[in-house]
Order: sequence, then structure tokens, then C-alpha cells
Amino acid sequence: MHTSSGTSLPAVPAALAPVLPSRYERPHSPAHPLRPPHRPELSGHLDLPAPGAGIRLRSDTLPGLETVSPGDEDSVWLHDALLGPHSADIVRYLGLARSTGGPVLDLGSGAGRLAVPFARHGYAVEAVDRDGPALERLENWARRIGPQVAELIVTHRTDLTELRLDGDYRLALLAGAMVSAVPPHARPRLLREIASHLGAGGALALDYTSHLLPGLIAEPQRTWAFQVPRFDGIDEWVVARQDFDLRTMSERITYYATRTGKLSTERIVLSTDKWIVDGEHLAAELHAAGLHIEGRRRHRIDERTESVLLVCRTDD
Repeated sequence: MHTSSGTSLPAVPAALAPVLPSRYERPHSPAHPLRPPHRPELSGHLDLPAPGAGIRLRSDTLPGLETVSPGDEDSVWLHDALLGPHSADIVRYLGLARSTGGPVLDLGSGAGRLAVPFARHGYAVEAVDRDGPALERLENWARRIGPQVAELIVTHRTDLTELRLDGDYRLALLAGAMVSAVPPHARPRLLREIASHLGAGGALALDYTSHLLPGLIAEPQRTWAFQVPRFDGIDEWVVARQDFDLRTMSERITYYATRTGKLSTERIVLSTDKWIVDGEHLAAELHAAGLHIEGRRRHRIDERTESVLLVCRTDD
């Protein structure tokens, strides 16, 4: 739902209403979530933030959350509950794996939202991420399921800009718009590295968010609101604000979360930086790396934005 500037969204219980960016002080350190003091005067309505930044209520659109690393254990819910094993793209990628076979290379694996389900379906998975705590959660999750899953997963901690591969893979994944977390200058080398380690008949699958340039010019700041699915007695609402910089073709997404339990309410702030992906430039980079686009699937998010899934094969 999109609302024009100056209007209010339908009322939500006062205890659940998220605090918007204007009610926060600036974080003292970007490495840690900010917990402002409790504010008992929360409004029962979700007011709009800065003029021109409408709020969309969409539970199925979570821009940029896939590249957020939780600052601490209290932040895991925001990161994992929304991108957990209920994510719709897992089914799509699993379907692709049935045609390619394994092993599978999961780049930017995070806490295992793809790697663990793939292993549960019998695929050997190599999971790569720069966040050590996320890889630990992945390994713990796999061990809890059992050795038949844990033994199929190998983890590597490294930044994608420094990726050096040893093995060969039938399917490589840059899922969750992970390609937009790679700086444009580093993307061609990463794609060449992946392509050189795809076995015969293998595929690279990636997705990204495609923005219409006129829409970015007209609305360089956007705000989203959604409720986090939780099952531990805590109610959580999040306001996500996107700020686009067309000069650098980048965006910053900041998440303002309010969690309400039986005895207290806490608020945290998380942020992530991404690059705006130009589809034509990406296609040229894939071609230069020796990959051709075999399939393209588009899913409309709103009138200015769509999600694009690409399936690429080697030219051999």
C-alpha cells in the first residue's frame, strides 16, 4: 500500500507502532545497533517521515535486508526470521538445482537460509560469507538437524571481492540480491572467477532489484513498514528507509525496529549499503566473463521497481 505524503496509515496498537527516523538520535558507532531510551508517548498511528517519502506496507518486499549483518544476537530475528526457510526464492533455486545437480556454491550465504535447505535435500554445499558469526549460526543450524546435513556443508569466511575458488560446481548462487552488495569495480573479476569454476552444464543464478531511473529521480527517498513474523511472544515492527545516491549509483537502507514484550520495549537501528545494478551493464559483464543469459524472470514490486532473476550458463 502506498500513501501520499502527509497522510497516515491505518492505526496500529500503540505498543507496536514503530518509531520513525526523526525520533532517533544519530548512532554513536555504526558497528552497534542503537537502543534509544524508552518513549511511552508512542502514537497509535504510523506517521509519515520526511516529506515526499511515502510508506508502503508490504510483507513480501524486504529491500536490502539480505546484506545486513546482525550487530548482536538480539538482531538475529530481524535478519533471519524474514529471510528464513520460508523465503519464496528457496523453492525456485531448489528447482534449478534439480536440473543442474551439485555441488552448489552459495555466495553470500549468511546464516544458511539457502545452504541448509539445499543440504537437507541432499546437495553438497560450499557456503561463502564474510560474516563469521553468520557462518557459525549456519553450522549450528545444520548440526541441530543432524550429521546427514552438517556433513554436506563446508563454510569459508571471505569477502566476495577477494574470492578464490578451488573446486568445480554445478550451480553457483548470488541470491538475495547479493550482486548489489559487490562494488561495481569488483564485479567483473568475481563473475570471471565463478564462470571458470562452473562444470559442464552448470549454471550461475542471481537476482537483483531493478529500478527505473525516472522513478529514482522522482523519489530518491522511500520508506517501507512491515511486521516481523515472530513466535516468541514479542511483537516487532520495522520501518525501512531507502536513500538513493544517483551520483554514485548507490543506496543506503536503514531499518528502525521496535520490539515489544510483556515488560519492555526496545528499539534498534541497522543499516546496509548497496549498489544500484544496471541490467545492461550486468549483462555485458556476464558476457565478458564467458556466461550467457539463458533465462530471465521478472517480478513487479511496484510501478518503479522489479525483481529480476537471471540464470546464466557458460559459453562452452
